[in-house]
Amino acid sequence: MQTTQRAEQLVEPGRRTAGMARGSRGTRGPAREERIERRRREVREAATRVMIVTGYHGMSMQAVADEAQMSVGLIYSYFGGKEELLQSVIVDILDEFRVRVPESMASAGGDPVDRLRQGFQTFCTIIDEKREGALLAYRETQTLPESGQKEIIRLELETTEPFQQAVEDGIASGMFRPVDAELVTHNLKMAAHSWALKHWHLAPRMTLQEYIDRQLELALLAMYATSR
Repeated sequence: MQTTQRAEQLVEPGRRTAGMARGSRGTRGPAREERIERRRREVREAATRVMIVTGYHGMSMQAVADEAQMSVGLIYSYFGGKEELLQSVIVDILDEFRVRVPESMASAGGDPVDRLRQGFQTFCTIIDEKREGALLAYRETQTLPESGQKEIIRLELETTEPFQQAVEDGIASGMFRPVDAELVTHNLKMAAHSWALKHWHLAPRMTLQEYIDRQLELALLAMYATSR
């Protein structure tokens, strides 16, 4: 293991910042890009496991290195420090929402209900896949500097725009009552996050799919213009 680590450090020398590690994509081949992204993902996952136990302030880069089974120097070639690592963990989840939720909603067609169903299904699935990261986002976002917090807020708002648009389309078509679309969107987002926040209580009572179906039923019944 140490020989492999030293060889990797020679290929990517020094304690570079994550920005340098990301560098110009035009200078790298696909195989190297894939290895870098895999390593960054491994470090994020290791940091998440450590922070769940210790919290952000109790986390050391050495503990992350031990958990990831790589050297501290190699970790610093991908991330500039603890703060950047925490932000990367949170942004990684938001990027999943930003990409996968709109794609799934678009694939559902033009019906607002179908779009909401598909989007909420995808949102909750991502939360389930990244429950520990979602918990960290709630616990530790305030640890980030103001610029980092603003970036998280911007990305979070971006991830929920397709939900708000679907509700507004349902209102315009007469399918939904003239509800507060922004508030509905907020409630759907919080319902999805609750699967991580209250997983200890919800999971013994129902499956993820049952949770999704029940939450959607409550939300849609509250919005329909006529009883169904």
